[in-house]
Amino acid sequence: QVQLVESGGELVQAGGSLRLSCVASGRTFSSYVMSMAWFRQAPGKEREFVAAISWSGTNTHYADSVKGRFAISRDNAKNTVYLQMSSLKPEDTAVYYCATTTAYNSTTYYIRTTDYDYWGQGTQVTVSS
Repeated sequence: QVQLVESGGELVQAGGSLRLSCVASGRTFSSYVMSMAWFRQAPGKEREFVAAISWSGTNTHYADSVKGRFAISRDNAKNTVYLQMSSLKPEDTAVYYCATTTAYNSTTYYIRTTDYDYWGQGTQVTVSS
């Protein structure tokens, strides 16, 4: 079992920046090859993919809507994945969830919600115009 706890969400003005963190427990990244990802869900909308990163950290993938503005990274020694968000827009307002699952190898990542077995409780990001 893996437990994920997100933090860092808050109210921010458009154009601002935030860094989200997600700490995993139950399985250490040093022992298990885990793909990590961020998803988000706005009111009345489906949960959507934001960014993913392989266990090695060398491979990342972003949704077109956040490409060039968001950056995903991870620190396996701290069992933590980050999402640095900049140039935030009102349409980025959502609950942000981190997710993880065992990966095929250290360079694999996944981008579908159905690929992930473990989810955090989410952290609210609100961007005011």
